[in-house]
Amino acid sequence: MSSTLRGWRRRVSVAAIGAATLAIGVLTAPGASAQDFPGADEIVSSPNMKHELNIPQTAPLAGAGSTGTDIAFQGRYAFVGNYLGFTIYDIKNPKKTRIVSQVLCPGSQNDISIIGDLVFLSTDSRRSDDSCNSTSQPDGSKAYWEGVKIFDVSDKRAPRYIKAVETACGSHTHTLVPSKDRRTAYLYVSSYSPSASLSGCQPPHDKLSIVEVPLRNPTAARVAATPVLFPDGGNPGIPGNVEDGYVSATSGCHDITVYPEKDLAAGACMGDGVLFDISDRLNPRELHRIQDDENFAFWHSATFNNAGTKVVFTDELGGGGAATCNAEIGEKRGADGIYDIVGRGDHRKLVFKSYFKIDRHQTDDENCVAHNGSLIPVKGKDIMVQAWYMGGIEVWDFTNSAKPKKIGFIERGPAADPDTGGGSWSAYYYNGYIFSSDLGKGFDVFSINDRRTNPAKHVRMTELNVQTQGSYGR
Repeated sequence: MSSTLRGWRRRVSVAAIGAATLAIGVLTAPGASAQDFPGADEIVSSPNMKHELNIPQTAPLAGAGSTGTDIAFQGRYAFVGNYLGFTIYDIKNPKKTRIVSQVLCPGSQNDISIIGDLVFLSTDSRRSDDSCNSTSQPDGSKAYWEGVKIFDVSDKRAPRYIKAVETACGSHTHTLVPSKDRRTAYLYVSSYSPSASLSGCQPPHDKLSIVEVPLRNPTAARVAATPVLFPDGGNPGIPGNVEDGYVSATSGCHDITVYPEKDLAAGACMGDGVLFDISDRLNPRELHRIQDDENFAFWHSATFNNAGTKVVFTDELGGGGAATCNAEIGEKRGADGIYDIVGRGDHRKLVFKSYFKIDRHQTDDENCVAHNGSLIPVKGKDIMVQAWYMGGIEVWDFTNSAKPKKIGFIERGPAADPDTGGGSWSAYYYNGYIFSSDLGKGFDVFSINDRRTNPAKHVRMTELNVQTQGSYGR
C-alpha cells in the first residue's frame, strides 16, 4: 500500500456488483443464492475455490492502528505482519491454524521476511526511537527513527528483538537476498517520497539502502551500500488524480523482487519498472527500464515466472485506497502488466505483452486494485494467485503472455462495519493452500481444487519469502 493513502475508510454500497458475479457463476456462502450479489461479509467464489478458515485479528494486534500486511513462511509456520507488530501462526494443519505468539511492536508497514531463526520487519513511519515501546513522531524536523528491526524467532513462542538498523527514508518494504555462500543476508530496502521537511529523508532519494546481515552474528547488521538507481531522476511523473491519469514521480522503489539463482531483480519503482543484474549483491546494475504513462500510475510489485523469462508488474493505482475495479477505470489501469524478458546477458529487455485485471466490477466505495501475489508451483505453467484488496483473490494463468486466463476467484462482500476496512493485502500459495492477510479481517486460509493447479500440491517448500523467488523445477 502506498504511504500516501494509509488512513482510508469507506462506506459500503453493493448494488453495482450483482451483474458481474452473475456473469461468471458463483458458489455462494451458506444462506445465499447464486443470484445474489455478496452481502456484508458474505463469501462468493468460483466453484473450484473454498474458504477454509478465518482467524480474526486479536489483541494486542487489533483495534485502532491495526492493519494486516505481508506474510512469510517457514516449515509449519506463517509469519504475518501488522502495522502494530507481527503474529506467528502454526499452519501444520491449515484447516486448524492457530496462533503461536504475537509481538506488539508498532511501526507501519511491518513488511516481513524470514531466514533461519531471523525475522526482519520494515518500519516506514516516524517513531520516537527504535524500541517496541516507541511512539509516533509526527514532526519530521525533530529526531526520529525509521528502518529495519531484527528478531530472533528460534523460540516461536517467545520472539526476541535483537537489533535495529536505521535507513534513509525508512523501509517501506524490504527484499531478502541471500549471499552466494549463504553466510550473509542482504536486505534491499525500498523507500521513497523524500521531503525537505524530513530530517531523515532529504531529496533527492533515488537510491537503495542495502543492509548486510551476517547470519552468524546478526547484531553486526549494518547499511553496507546505498547505490543510486536513478542518476537521471527517473520518471518525472504526471500530476493529477486517479480519474485524470496521474503518474507517480520516481523517488526510489516501492518493492523489488529478486531471483537469486538467476542473478536477476525486478524493481517496481513508482514511475518505472526496472530489470536489474544482481550478480554483485551490493551493486545492482540496470539492464533495462520501462515506463507506461498511459496505463500505469504506480509500479508497485513484481513477480518472475519460474523460468525467469517473464515479469508481472502490478499497478497500485490510487495507492490501495481507491475504487479502481469499475467500468470507469477500465481493464488496463490498476492492473497487471505482463512482460517477456528477451535477449541475453546485458542486452536483456522487458517487452510488453498484455494486461490482466479482475473482471468483477466492485462498487465505487470498495478499494480494489492489483496487489501482492505469488506463483502457484505448477511445472511447465505460469500460474499465480493474487490479492486485489476488496476485489478478493484471483487465480490466473499467464503461460501465454499475450492471453492471460482466469482460473478462479474468491471474495468477501462489503464489511458489515465500514470502519474496519478490509480486503486481501497478500495472497500466497504455500504447500497446498492459499493464505491471505486481510487488512481488517485477520488471517484466512483458502483451498483450490482444479486440474490446472492440483499438481502444485505435490511441491513442498521449507521456506517462502515471496519477493525472494526460487525455482521449483521445469
